[in-house]
Amino acid sequence: MEDSELINLYWDRSENAISETDKKYGNYCRKISYNILYNIEDSQECVNDTYLNAWNAIPDDRPNIFSAYLGKITRNLSINIYNHKKAKKRGAGQVEIVLNELENIVASKNNIDREIEATLITETLNEFLWTLKKEYRIVFVRRYWYVDSIKDISRKMSISESKIKSILFRTRKKLKIYLEEEEIYL
Repeated sequence: MEDSELINLYWDRSENAISETDKKYGNYCRKISYNILYNIEDSQECVNDTYLNAWNAIPDDRPNIFSAYLGKITRNLSINIYNHKKAKKRGAGQVEIVLNELENIVASKNNIDREIEATLITETLNEFLWTLKKEYRIVFVRRYWYVDSIKDISRKMSISESKIKSILFRTRKKLKIYLEEEEIYL
């Protein structure tokens, strides 16, 4: 089923919207959530909440790229669950590692002198990503958006783990320089 047809099911408040969405995007959303939470039950609950959020939002909001729309909802819900569990000294996964890798670029909330609008940061990050070679861009997004492990990225892209680490290291350095040139200090 095409995305436009799926969105129309939501728009029409059809009971089939969620089951059809799960058929097409269920594995995609579960993978995003599992990469963050490393817990099957929590991931499934998060995906169910994703569908509920989409159900509640779509009559007012008609997404352009449905997969990205669902992925963003899933990712945000998963990170919220992760943070909640971390606050209780529970949870595991790649999120902690990914955040540690970016800590030299993004300062803690306590060090932020001014608040920068999220849209400006998003636009700047998108501009930065388009300056990268396609391979670097894919590796960066797989790691920092989908929270894939180094091993998974290596396997999916048929590139050695050491090369993946090198690509990520160089890309983080470039990102830091790019943000500084754009006078964005996080």
